[in-house]
Amino acid sequence: MSAYSARRVMMVDTQVRPQDVTKFPIIEAMLAVPREVYVPADKREAAYVGENISLGGDRVMLEARTLAKMLDAIDIQPGEVVLDLGCGLGYSSAVIARMADAVVAVEENEALAAEAQRVLASEGVDNAAVVAGPLAEGCAKGGPFDAIMVQGGVQEIPQALIAQLKDGGRIAALFMDGPLGAVKIGHKTGSKMVWRFAFNAAAPVISGFASRHEFAL
Repeated sequence: MSAYSARRVMMVDTQVRPQDVTKFPIIEAMLAVPREVYVPADKREAAYVGENISLGGDRVMLEARTLAKMLDAIDIQPGEVVLDLGCGLGYSSAVIARMADAVVAVEENEALAAEAQRVLASEGVDNAAVVAGPLAEGCAKGGPFDAIMVQGGVQEIPQALIAQLKDGGRIAALFMDGPLGAVKIGHKTGSKMVWRFAFNAAAPVISGFASRHEFAL
């Protein structure tokens, strides 16, 4: 077993399973996907630490615990098409691709998007496509989606994304309030979203998802 393979098993055993994440598809995907190839080269040694990994600016690769619990709460099924917003270098998309029928990954940093597409292709992930563009706009031409995941903090979800969700579909998002955050799962019924609390986590708010209701002096 390589050093990275051993770290991957340890990550699942110490960061994922203790969080009551026991669904086989999630455990299998996180054991199978080599997290170290989806982080910046200078951060490879930190690929399996239990914290968010900076991708520059307001962007992070969510810690394994947070991603696993989001996947557990949103419950992706084999036939579904998933929109993965803020895929970074593609790790979340590679994990989701092992559970879903197809993944449309959106990344607004063009360098990250190009590298994500390259790594996913080199790893043989042929059911995930990376689209470069604003995260808050999603990918209307790839929808409607069964599920949407946002890989970073949000204060609100743009209406354009809700419009790309199938009726009965759901969104997993990490709502930040100052330094504290809560992952919530939103279910779409008609044009309405009903949100329920899943668990606490934290990550920087990504551009396009900040509240527009701030008071101006």
